[in-house]
Amino acid sequence: MIKRFFHDRNGATAIEYGLIVTVLSLAIVAGVATATNSIEYLFANNTSRLQQSLN
Repeated sequence: MIKRFFHDRNGATAIEYGLIVTVLSLAIVAGVATATNSIEYLFANNTSRLQQSLN
């Protein structure tokens, strides 16, 4: 029974998939945060330029 426990690789595969999903999720969250900041800057910059041109 102990030999079979140490040779069983099903748990290791599940943990590996879990780690992959975790890393991908963190990368996606970081990418979305960066994109959000860039989009906010883009629109804020254009709005201020528009206000300056109208004045």
